[in-house]
Amino acid sequence: MSLAKQIISVIMGGGRGTRLYPLTMERCKPAVPLAGKYRLVDIPISNCLNSGINRIFLLTQFHTASLHRHIQSTYHFDVFDGGFVDLLSAEQTEKTSDWYQGTADAVRKQLRHVRDMKAKYYLILSGDQLYHMDYRALMQTHIESEADITVAALPISWREASRFGIMRVHPSGHIREFVEKPTLEEQLDRLTTPPVFLERHGIHPAGRDLLASMGVYLFRASVLEHILEHHLEMLDFGRHIIPQSLRNYKVFAHVFNGFWEDIGTVRTYYEVHMQMAGPNPPFDLFTPEHIIYTHPRYLPGTRCEDVQIANSILCEGCRISKAKVADSVIGIRSQIRNGVTIERSVIMGADYLSEEEEDRPTVPLGIGDGTTICQAIIDKNAHIGKNVVIRGSKKLADCDRDGYVVRDGIVIVLKNAVIPDNARIE
Repeated sequence: MSLAKQIISVIMGGGRGTRLYPLTMERCKPAVPLAGKYRLVDIPISNCLNSGINRIFLLTQFHTASLHRHIQSTYHFDVFDGGFVDLLSAEQTEKTSDWYQGTADAVRKQLRHVRDMKAKYYLILSGDQLYHMDYRALMQTHIESEADITVAALPISWREASRFGIMRVHPSGHIREFVEKPTLEEQLDRLTTPPVFLERHGIHPAGRDLLASMGVYLFRASVLEHILEHHLEMLDFGRHIIPQSLRNYKVFAHVFNGFWEDIGTVRTYYEVHMQMAGPNPPFDLFTPEHIIYTHPRYLPGTRCEDVQIANSILCEGCRISKAKVADSVIGIRSQIRNGVTIERSVIMGADYLSEEEEDRPTVPLGIGDGTTICQAIIDKNAHIGKNVVIRGSKKLADCDRDGYVVRDGIVIVLKNAVIPDNARIE
């Protein structure tokens, strides 16, 4: 039987995303725009499709409207191949009427739908991580180890350990211990992975001698079903199911050595985009075997008139005139007018090419003449007037203002916000 027929993928898309506020003020984390034209949720879905897995459930809960629109308008499959991306929202039933209480509880509450697919394996993924992975390699590790559960593991340094669940792994790959966000030196010393184990997987440790959970799990279907049905107190995969399964099940690690990032904060979101706009991006959008799928659009090519561009990503449907753009991501349908300077910023663009005459505010859609933007994120459909200065820096304190927010020195102009002519945010 083909891999696609043996695996059901379940993507977690229900978190509030409070640390990504205000990007999650009107959308859930998986719906947050990425690299000018994608959504975060396109990453795990594309990884599945590129791995031959085309039966996918997406579990949602908060601010779901834009995510639902995106999924329904993007992922369509041949009626004969059985593929789908189905949305499962939190719902009231005879058994429960509350929200998802954690990642495992979300799967538990939707288990009746997932089980109907009669899959042999369940692949559990997060909807807000950035990485390329061929899940067939994960599957191979799972089968060769005769594992009940396989956890994707990323080599990290001691400095990063407090952000992750860390595993102590036997040379066979069998996980012996799992500690959530360890901070004590004696804990880290005990959890250190022998260099010979990492080198056997083609990895030179170079200070990365801890194995962290990536939040990617492959279960034998019968094992996960039994755990969810008989251990109702287990609400989360990372905090409960994985650590407590070590005693009763064969839990193995699959070592991954590529780029991986959890897009959990505004700072992380911003820095990842700056890396992608740079000359040596760690996450490559151009590899044919790792195509990122998204909503198909019928937009004209970007029109540039007397523009200076350096180390930037420009998406389709933009109009840029006599501007300077450096180290930035310019999203779809962006309108950047004469004399604008954009540096180290993310411009998300717009949902439409132009506004209806009667809907136009005093400040037009896009970025007005003579405006300077640096170290900022401009959310979709923003109207930024002429001669505006928006300049983030570490000296700016976190704050919430009319039309914009400052987080960690980064200015975020809100979706649909209007910033008047001559305004200064610095």
